[in-house]
Amino acid sequence: MLKIFLGLFLTIVHLFANSSESSESFPDLTMTWVGISSLFIFVIGYYFIAAEDKYHVDKAKPALFIGTFMFMLIGLYYVLNDLDINILSNDMNHLILEIAGIFFFLYVAMTYIETLISMGVFDRLKYNLISKGYTYRKLFWITGFLAFFISPVADNLTTALILSTVLITIDRNKKEFLVPGAINIVVAANAGGAWSPFGDITTLMVWTAGKGDFTDFFYLFPSAFLGFLVTAILLSSFVPNSKPQFDASKEKKPELMTGATVVIALGILTIILAVISHQVFHFPAMWGMLFGLALLKLYTIRIIKKYNSPLNIFHAIAKIENNTLLFFFGILAAVGALYFIGWLHLAVVVYEPDMLGASWANIAVGFLSAFVDNVPVMSAVLKANPQMGLDQWMLVTLTAGIGGSLISFGSAAGVGVMGKMAGIYTFASHMKYAWTVFLGYVVSVAIWYFQYEMLGIKHY
Repeated sequence: MLKIFLGLFLTIVHLFANSSESSESFPDLTMTWVGISSLFIFVIGYYFIAAEDKYHVDKAKPALFIGTFMFMLIGLYYVLNDLDINILSNDMNHLILEIAGIFFFLYVAMTYIETLISMGVFDRLKYNLISKGYTYRKLFWITGFLAFFISPVADNLTTALILSTVLITIDRNKKEFLVPGAINIVVAANAGGAWSPFGDITTLMVWTAGKGDFTDFFYLFPSAFLGFLVTAILLSSFVPNSKPQFDASKEKKPELMTGATVVIALGILTIILAVISHQVFHFPAMWGMLFGLALLKLYTIRIIKKYNSPLNIFHAIAKIENNTLLFFFGILAAVGALYFIGWLHLAVVVYEPDMLGASWANIAVGFLSAFVDNVPVMSAVLKANPQMGLDQWMLVTLTAGIGGSLISFGSAAGVGVMGKMAGIYTFASHMKYAWTVFLGYVVSVAIWYFQYEMLGIKHY
């Protein structure tokens, strides 16, 4: 399937390369040796990322290599051709700022999660769920619904990280529960983030670009929810209906470390601060996250002195999945290089009426975002600014948000869960059930069509 989509992508690139013009000040390098070689490096690197299980090479290694190497080649091309290197430098500074925002957002979110783990919060949550006698299937549904309704507020990545931690603490070995459960959480978190202006980075980009009012995104709720529900129903049939091995008489109720409830409250406050810093102050969202981390560090000083608590934030930081952070850095840098070269601008040609047209192009964006990452794809669409009405801007918001669920590493939520459940939730394990996600995607698009085209909803 990967080969088919890559082949389709390369075919489109070949057909429309000569008809595309860059909208940026930097030159179009697509048909130069650096453009062709960079695309080749990107495809090969993605192959090794996708084949992580086959070659036993951590996905961060090829991602980091292609992300840094592609820009080194671009720099070499500029020097050899006596081009203005300041253009490249300025573009890289913008890219680094974007990557840093995601990088430090992840860093703080993972620190909070590891801190809560060390304080026994997830062990208590696990105990509370299993002690009620819930089956694996019921736990599957509970975590899925929690992911869908928490992600619009807490963002899809943080939600997926938290609930995947719950899954792995329930049972570390039962893959027939863990893999469908992980996919369910990723699909639910991405779907939940698609109908909230700050539930996903792409929805935030569309909102701040003025393509829709705050309330316009709420009209995507039926599409997002029903698509998730279809996938969840299909996945649930593969989850065993047995109960986790648990004897309440033998299991001691886990004790929460002193200050755990305050740390939970600080985590919620940190998310709120991230939203405020971005929406009100127009700072990067990571600024509010880092301020929340500062509050956490200050609070640990108090409980260590007052209660002689064993809590150590640096121990929590040491447990962070650094390969996940490096993967994000590498893959976002690689996609940034493709954008700088000019490859991502070529996709805009398909919006022309004599090509695919807006509806089919926006549906295709969902598939492209699964392979390339929805953030740069949405950025390319917004910068190209095709002439579309509100209905089409809502469609591309929906497809870019839920399309990342089609592949395990197609979204921030998926990558986060891959890092949290390493060796369990992988590209290969996801693809076994990818058809269920695809059917959910089709249902979401069909519901959008029913709302906007058949019912003629116009909420301008």
